[in-house]
Amino acid sequence: MKRLQNKIAESGLLLPAAALIGVVSVAASLLGALPTYEGWASLACFALTAYIMVEMSNANALIRVRSRMVTSTFIILSAAAGFLIGPIPPVVTQLSFVAASLIIFTTYQDRQAWGRTFYAFFFIGLASCTFVQTFMLVPLLWILMATQLQSLSWRSWLASLMGIATPYWLMLPWLIFEGDFTLWTAHAERLMTLHTPFDLSVVSLPQILIFVFTLVLSIIGMVHFWSRSYEDKIRIRLLYGLFTTMTFACAVMLVVQPQHYATLMRLMIVFASPLIAHFFTLTSSRLTNALFIAAIALAAVIGVLTRLWPLLTTA
Repeated sequence: MKRLQNKIAESGLLLPAAALIGVVSVAASLLGALPTYEGWASLACFALTAYIMVEMSNANALIRVRSRMVTSTFIILSAAAGFLIGPIPPVVTQLSFVAASLIIFTTYQDRQAWGRTFYAFFFIGLASCTFVQTFMLVPLLWILMATQLQSLSWRSWLASLMGIATPYWLMLPWLIFEGDFTLWTAHAERLMTLHTPFDLSVVSLPQILIFVFTLVLSIIGMVHFWSRSYEDKIRIRLLYGLFTTMTFACAVMLVVQPQHYATLMRLMIVFASPLIAHFFTLTSSRLTNALFIAAIALAAVIGVLTRLWPLLTTA
């Protein structure tokens, strides 16, 4: 029996509706202020990220029925968190990770995909240029290549190192011309600088709510997927293993170093979206239908609170 959640998840109007919600969210964010160049640039990066999410979902058949739920979930969560526009570095980091994921997924069980591994880790290197803590995730990505994608070999590992280093090599001529290498040294120092862990004073109530909301739905999605994983192909199980690991990794990093919330929450949403979308698309009970409706309502409430919070705290 198809319930409301299934009809919405399989509807061809789902993605346009999610995009419309995104437009309304952007309009609400810009209300009372002229849009800036940075705002439009970050919005363009977000739109490109959403498009790549569509391609990633289609190319890998992340959900075994025709659905745009993965990308729509990504847009809704981003809108609730106020992430459709914002500072450029976190948006570029998110875009780079999604582009890297799209490429690296094509290396599944191909230990000779050195070129694709290079290009995937080129985007990881690009992400590290805007968020140096990306380097903390690189060893985990190598482990996931070996265990989930089954594509890690000595040559692909070397290709990944070259890919990560390439953005820095491309910056080298400019640094030599300027005669100033402090940009690199300051960048490296930020990697070694650890701020006060578990410091909730650097995050607001809406930020905590969207984190808990996303994490709880992700865990529900994980439990559902792994309890019914036999219904999916082995390749899909391995990809969802990657999503599960990366979601937890981002969540742990965010809890330990909440000052990096703007970037880590964006990454967490990317990897959590398939887990949440899979759950809501492929379940059909009164309980899950009620949870689906409640999740939409709660996302709307958090989205409104996110935009009103600055006014409430300054009133």
